[in-house]
Amino acid sequence: MSAKLQQLETILRPVIEGLGYEYWGLEFRAQGHLSLLRVYIDDADNGISVDDCAKVSRQISGVLDVEDPVQSEYTLEVSSPGMDRPLFRLEQYQEFAGHQVQLRLRMAFEGRRKFQGLLKGVEEDDVVLVVDDHEYLLPFDSIDRANIVPVFE
Repeated sequence: MSAKLQQLETILRPVIEGLGYEYWGLEFRAQGHLSLLRVYIDDADNGISVDDCAKVSRQISGVLDVEDPVQSEYTLEVSSPGMDRPLFRLEQYQEFAGHQVQLRLRMAFEGRRKFQGLLKGVEEDDVVLVVDDHEYLLPFDSIDRANIVPVFE
């Protein structure tokens, strides 16, 4: 995790949890003059509504104005992780063991960057993924992005 993401998480996590929501993760994408800060919140018991997102957005917007961790202009989005929830921490990979995931690595591993398969869990700092009967141990630090693949029944 980059220093910027760690700084943002340190500032925002206590605010979100203080409002009674689970901090799921965040993304920060610098896009020229206008960047995007997307914060994911969850509530396992009640789910997340638009009103919940608005409430959290108002609160963290005020904190960000005071702390000023982002020097450029940015758009703030607060969202539920949704059915195709992104995975940010090793604990989340362990929690969703048994689910299909799609992930992209920062650098190629065995000639490829994109994987989709069954998430078996975590071994130390590696994510265990089974793709076409082949088990991969992918270093957590090498994962750029990972999402649960939703199943519609």
